Amino acid sequence: MVSAFVVLAVFFIVDLLIIGRRPHVPSTAECVRHIAFFVVMALIFGGLIWAVAGSKPALEFYSGWLTEYSLSIDNLFVFVIIMANFAVPKQLQKFVLSIGITIALILRGIFILLGAAIITRFTWVFFLFGAFLLVTAFKLAFGKDDDEEYHENALISTLRKVIRISDEYDGERLRTTKDGVKYWTPMLIVFLAIGTTDVMFAFDSIPAIFGLTKDPFIVFTSNVFALLGLQQLYFLLGALLDKLVYLPIGLSVVLGFIGVKLIMEALHANTLPFINGGQPIHAVPEVPTWLSLAVIVLSIGIAAAASVIKMKAVEKKDAQN
Repeated sequence: MVSAFVVLAVFFIVDLLIIGRRPHVPSTAECVRHIAFFVVMALIFGGLIWAVAGSKPALEFYSGWLTEYSLSIDNLFVFVIIMANFAVPKQLQKFVLSIGITIALILRGIFILLGAAIITRFTWVFFLFGAFLLVTAFKLAFGKDDDEEYHENALISTLRKVIRISDEYDGERLRTTKDGVKYWTPMLIVFLAIGTTDVMFAFDSIPAIFGLTKDPFIVFTSNVFALLGLQQLYFLLGALLDKLVYLPIGLSVVLGFIGVKLIMEALHANTLPFINGGQPIHAVPEVPTWLSLAVIVLSIGIAAAASVIKMKAVEKKDAQN
């Protein structure tokens, strides 16, 4: 575990704090190399877990990593909208993403610690996690798409009223001077927008990963691997993000499945006095880890394939017209 944290820290520092600090628009080849490297590293890491601890925790890691990676891709929709809404220059977007992802990792680390402490003492919280994921799945599948338009939250709206904010960026600076007067640059608002949005991302991702594994080490490492290479993925997908039309449906199936799984686990280890007299319901089956992985792979895979087919059909129709 210590070795894993050291290696992940090196990956994180190199990916976000060194490469991410260079303001530039990465080429397609650079993006592909970065993404392929981290995907291969995640696969190798899962293999090492298998060799050291057995198949069950390895499958839990792969399931968690794929779920978090899929949720991260969906979250890129919001990043695209924020960047466009605040007119972030292309050459600065990589830097902004690196800060946003750093904030996301810190917030998820805090949520993971809190979540692990809560579920250790209160198993009934799985009922709440499960219900939350089912509601989220329903909204993804049938609700209005909240990602179509970005709305500033109350914190950012209030901030605009109480401090001076310039209309133009000054590189990576948060503060700038115009006509002898100090101003905050729009970069501050962008950081706050992404940071506060990351909090909402954590509310989705942490219950989902705890539905697949209770091991905080696997929960944290799967989240780190899901965030590594995310800024390169942002530039690689680019305009393709809005063409992954069926990804929300695939994610809704995954979250719905995990929500049901959490509720079944809560019933299996029940302690609530008004359910079965406070006794566990052993008749409720336990969902095997391999089934969770199969559902995740098939749901995301089919959604991605269907999106590609739909995209090609639309392009063909446009070409004919």
